[in-house]
Amino acid sequence: MDWQSAKELRDKIRTGETSSVEATEAVFERIANSEPAIGAYISTFEKSAIDKAREIDKRIANGEAVGELAGVPVAIKDNMCTTFGTTTCASKILKNFHAPYNATVVDKLIAADAVIVGKTNLDEFAMGSSTENSSLKQTVNPWDIKRVPGGSSGGSTAAVAAGLCCAALGSDTGGSIRQPASFCGVVGLKPTYGRVSRYGLVAYGSSLDQIGPITRTVGDCALMMNVITGHDEKDSTSVSESVVPACNYLEKLDEPISGLKIGIVPGLNTGSDSDVQKAISGAIEVYKKLGAEIIEVEMPHFDYAIAAYYVIATAEASSNLARYDGVHYGHRTKNPKDYIEVYTKSRAEGFGKEVKRRIMLGTYALSSGYYDAYYLKALKVRNLIRGDFTKAFERCQAILMPVSPTTAFKIGEKVDDPLKMYLSDIYTIAANLAGVPGISIPCGFDKNNLPVGLQILTPAFSEDKLLRISRMFEAQTDWHKKKPAIR
Repeated sequence: MDWQSAKELRDKIRTGETSSVEATEAVFERIANSEPAIGAYISTFEKSAIDKAREIDKRIANGEAVGELAGVPVAIKDNMCTTFGTTTCASKILKNFHAPYNATVVDKLIAADAVIVGKTNLDEFAMGSSTENSSLKQTVNPWDIKRVPGGSSGGSTAAVAAGLCCAALGSDTGGSIRQPASFCGVVGLKPTYGRVSRYGLVAYGSSLDQIGPITRTVGDCALMMNVITGHDEKDSTSVSESVVPACNYLEKLDEPISGLKIGIVPGLNTGSDSDVQKAISGAIEVYKKLGAEIIEVEMPHFDYAIAAYYVIATAEASSNLARYDGVHYGHRTKNPKDYIEVYTKSRAEGFGKEVKRRIMLGTYALSSGYYDAYYLKALKVRNLIRGDFTKAFERCQAILMPVSPTTAFKIGEKVDDPLKMYLSDIYTIAANLAGVPGISIPCGFDKNNLPVGLQILTPAFSEDKLLRISRMFEAQTDWHKKKPAIR
């Protein structure tokens, strides 16, 4: 039962080789044993999950139709609204918030007959690169519990890596799916902006946020994408399928890509640890053996991505988080002496240090006299970065680069140095600014037996090609089959 892929488990449940109840009970047994050490979940739903698993088994036994994820235990990052349990965003300000509706992706998982086992920990409001900014609990890396799982989807990636679910959903604003996937040795995909509905995702940076799958294999990632993609009229940024039709990502997953041209950016790896550089070089050699042609492409504005991102993202965050004021939403301070204290003390007590820092940065960038100097300039840089990708993809079908300059770092190592922490996302942020899809797949280990991720980027709305390119690599290597020692 342990460590099966979601697709393998689904097929066994459908054929009666195993049952959803057995699979779900096995997951909760593992949660009981390992969760105290890992801390992946903010909340779990054992009773409703077992009830759902029984219903799936009964429908299969009766020969009734079931969905694509029938009986498979999955987890959801706790910044997606659900009518069951709380939606906390790992923040004290939303600690007791019960959403009145489900996010569209949650409804899609339910419609696909997935068994939702719990909601996972994250950096508060998805702001962070290590999941150390959660106000509710600490999550550790299953490969080394003294290290961070990455962030902000650290709870979801730790849960998948430790076998506490078969697949999970995360959200990615500047690398929050791909970076923790790299640190935890699993597969994490950020889809094209607009490909997956953001309705019901608690907003951090609205023009950057995107929901995506976190899985053990590329095949599972394709399966999850089949379930969660599609136009949603409740999300105005969701792309119409009449413009860009969604496809079956599993259908052509194992088809070789003949004549593939892969781009690499000269000198981009030099800031990475030597073990990361070695793993990326090894991945390039795998693609060469598969017949791909490796060419050099230019990304002249890549170095400005971090600065542009932290102006745009924090500006949007300062606007999005204004609603949590103790009046409209969220925690309200006790016994305020006047209405001003209702606002100021509620926000001071509810938000954590990193969220306050980003609200202050964003408010400053949007303030009178500084808008043109910071926010408008950042938007212009964003257009230049988008142009870099357009020109690069005129010469190649995909770009390879690291996910992060390092493997998982130790808990507390960077928490007092925000700039150092922000640089953890240096390779992932550009994809969010440009809106293109990106994936992290396991491609090696460092000298401390910590996973290294390979990032692959393709043009907008070409997730089918991105998954096929990833699958080509996975089929030639065993990195995705390795498991952390924790039991």
